[in-house]
Amino acid sequence: MQVFRQHCGIVVTMDRADVDTDQIIPKQFLKRIERSGFEEFLFFDWRYDDSGASNPDFELNQPNAAGAGILIARRNFGCGSSREHAVWALENYGIRVVIAESFADIFYSNCFQNGVLPIVLPVEQIDELFRRASGSPYALTVDLEQKTVCDEEGLNLSFDIDDFRRECLLQGLDNIAQTLQQESRISQYEERNADRLARN
Repeated sequence: MQVFRQHCGIVVTMDRADVDTDQIIPKQFLKRIERSGFEEFLFFDWRYDDSGASNPDFELNQPNAAGAGILIARRNFGCGSSREHAVWALENYGIRVVIAESFADIFYSNCFQNGVLPIVLPVEQIDELFRRASGSPYALTVDLEQKTVCDEEGLNLSFDIDDFRRECLLQGLDNIAQTLQQESRISQYEERNADRLARN
């Protein structure tokens, strides 16, 4: 998993509540077993019209959102099914940070397993970010070590995050990598267990 310490990126805003995982990555694209290549299917039903052409009204297709790495949304982002593919699609597209009023629990956990930082901020701060992001391209710097969200116009917001999850992102550790850190202890246990079974 990619290490996350600081990310400076263009912002794309999605002024929608209850964005569910079936919209983030529709079910017909879940047959892939790789964790890569999902970026072209991100928000597929909103991003493209029935003919397959880009929908000019959709947020990611706006000129100011080109190359966006930070997504700002409203409450209950990532609700619906538990599909991890939703986070894969965001990460494949280049989204490293999602800022919202709240997240669905499973989506929130999946973000940490895939190097995407989910940040919860109060409604009034989300409103201010939407205001600042309207119009011209807008960038934010998200610092995980300092737990801050800043822009070049004096904005400086703090966010809370579980210490363990923060440390895992800072070191680029998913569940498998965390387990492998204990490889020597696991091997010792297996050797002791094998000896015990051999004696019985």
